[in-house]
Amino acid sequence: MALYEHVYLARQDISAPQVEALNEQFKGIIEAQGGKIEKIEYWGVKSVAYRIKKNRKAHFTLLNIDAPPAAVAEMERQMSINEDVLRFLTIRVEELEQGPSAMMRKRDDDDRGERVGDRGGDRGRGRSSRRRDEAAPEEGAF
Repeated sequence: MALYEHVYLARQDISAPQVEALNEQFKGIIEAQGGKIEKIEYWGVKSVAYRIKKNRKAHFTLLNIDAPPAAVAEMERQMSINEDVLRFLTIRVEELEQGPSAMMRKRDDDDRGERVGDRGGDRGRGRSSRRRDEAAPEEGAF
């Protein structure tokens, strides 16, 4: 069987239990065709880059799937019919990622108090000092 990472976006105005019901529905489709879902990660409600069907936010969910291609195709067909699913993307991978995904690791980093842009560097200061050095020629340079 093939391995897939699948992310789908559900409408912002449905509740978290309704998203769980969607997960169970899609899990049932995969298992009915001989596959299994290795991991389900709910990433929460996040803003989307642009409006999708009049929605500015969506529930994001990741599914790690070990199933035949026909099962994934059927799940995608059901998603395209479902009004609550805004978008989905399925990618075939060589191996499934063990442990939390990058999105969950990012949330763990944020919880520890680290800021994403704060890496200890002196952004911008080095460039402005270089410009001043380049603009003013040294004594005796001419």
